[in-house]
Amino acid sequence: MSNFFTSSVGKKFIMSVTGIFLMLFLIVHLTVNSLLMVGPDAFNEAAHFMTTNPAILVLEPILALGFIIHIIYSAYITLQNQRLRPIKYKKLNRWSNTTWASRNMFILGGLILVFLVVHLSNFFWKVKFGHLDTVMVNGTEMENLYGLVAGLFTTWWWYSVIYILGALFLALHLTHGFWAAFQSLGWDSDLWRIRLKRIAYVFAVVMGVGFAVIPLYFLISSS
Repeated sequence: MSNFFTSSVGKKFIMSVTGIFLMLFLIVHLTVNSLLMVGPDAFNEAAHFMTTNPAILVLEPILALGFIIHIIYSAYITLQNQRLRPIKYKKLNRWSNTTWASRNMFILGGLILVFLVVHLSNFFWKVKFGHLDTVMVNGTEMENLYGLVAGLFTTWWWYSVIYILGALFLALHLTHGFWAAFQSLGWDSDLWRIRLKRIAYVFAVVMGVGFAVIPLYFLISSS
């Protein structure tokens, strides 16, 4: 079993499983974040559920571990491939049958990591270790996470720009990462490869536009 996880097949399997898990997280995350445009009560109730539900609290460290494993393995595989691949091979095949995103997954991943650090330090850290004002929603007292997010987007324009760029980098990353994850799990026939690439572009656009619209909504509404 240990040989499987150190083999190229095992590494791709781990990347695929953690990648699919993180894509499911993105769907949930975007669904909750979209409630910011519905109103304070809707978002605060959803955020309160996400931060107090026992099942979510159990999944949170698993998600963090998934992020760490995905980042470490992607960096390791990329650097290993670059070291083992002949230079002439790289030059001759760099542009053949590949997209810009697939050739620059390592760079896109690094940019997304920078965005995550900025985002976590401004949101997650304040939620977990800071002191937030509370509000009453339907008779329940809860932290005013809507006020925190809205304040970040409307007060600090540069944060909105970083968030929009992060959404763009994420979308580009998903155009390749989505179908590659399923391909590594065995969906690699010519027919399924075409289908998955089409679904990947739709998914990437939905995720990218969905996340980018949120800061734009606050910037426009506050102007």
